[in-house]
Amino acid sequence: MDASKGKKFAAKKLGGPRKKSVTRSVKAGLQFPVGRIGRYLKKGRYAKRVGTGAPVYLAAVLEYLAAEVLELAGNAARDNKKSRIVPRHLLLAIRNDQELGRLLGGVTIAHGGVLPNINPVLLPKKSVEKAEKAAAKSPKKAAKSPKKAAKA
Repeated sequence: MDASKGKKFAAKKLGGPRKKSVTRSVKAGLQFPVGRIGRYLKKGRYAKRVGTGAPVYLAAVLEYLAAEVLELAGNAARDNKKSRIVPRHLLLAIRNDQELGRLLGGVTIAHGGVLPNINPVLLPKKSVEKAEKAAAKSPKKAAKSPKKAAKA
C-alpha cells in the first residue's frame, strides 16, 4: 500500500493530470460568488464561526432579489419604450411592488425621482366634469343620428 501512495504523490509533484476545480457557485447552480460571500461573512465578524451552507444560502437569496428587481425594472423600461435600465426604472419597479417597496422603504435611489401622484383634493370636482360633458354634447349631434335620438 505504501508503494501506491508514493506513486500518487510522485504524479502530483511531476505535474501529472490534475482535476479541473469546480467552484461552489457552479455546484450550487448560482451566478453570485459563494466563495467571496463566505469570505465577507468571515471578515465581517458577524459570528465566530460560519458554516459551509451559510454563504451558499446567502448567495442564493441575493441572486433571487437581484433577478426580481432586474425583471421588474426591465418591464418598467419596456413600458417607457426604452432599451436601457436607468435609476428611474429601478425606482418605479421597487416602489410599485408591495414587498420590495416594504423591504427598501428607507432607501433613496439617486436620480430616481418620485412616483407620479396627484392628490385627489387637487383634482376638479366630478359635478364640474359632468357639466362640461353635457355642454360638449350639442343637440345638433343628437339630431344627426335618428337612432340615438329615439333611444334618448
